[in-house]
Amino acid sequence: MLTLQLAVFAVCPFVLALTTHAFAPASSIVSSRTTNTPIRQRTVPSKLHESKDANMTNEEREIAMEKALKAMTAFSNKYTENTGTFYCSDKSIPAVVIKGLAEHKVTLGAPLCPCRFYEDKEKEAKEGYWNCPCVPMRERHECHCMLFLTEDNDFVGEETNISYDEVKNLSGGMSG
Repeated sequence: MLTLQLAVFAVCPFVLALTTHAFAPASSIVSSRTTNTPIRQRTVPSKLHESKDANMTNEEREIAMEKALKAMTAFSNKYTENTGTFYCSDKSIPAVVIKGLAEHKVTLGAPLCPCRFYEDKEKEAKEGYWNCPCVPMRERHECHCMLFLTEDNDFVGEETNISYDEVKNLSGGMSG
């Protein structure tokens, strides 16, 4: 198992970051201050990066994350079925990637690939090249996140389905 994880981290070093709680709520990522509004507590992000969830309460964000996580799990399962691809033999890998896609869906409005570094995530999400399924996956069945694997991949598993509960549990829960 350790060999698989080391190989995965060598292929996609950002998976390491993903597995170490890189998906914190946007309010903890950007500089923020809290208003004194008793009915609705919201965070006000810095002007540099205003995320789509900036004006959500914690409860609204949790609901949005649950909805996005369910949607990205269903999408991933359907995509494996339609493309003849499989999940990694270590299901925590697709679980973390799916959670990252859901997080980006909430914060950016699009399922931007969570396994890459971007100078400007908002710009990349709007351009769509790295939105899942990314262009390399659609054109050549090359998924550098190891979410959708072809039969010839050394880490391919037999599974084409992952449940919402598996994604939630294997990725460390709902909140980042």
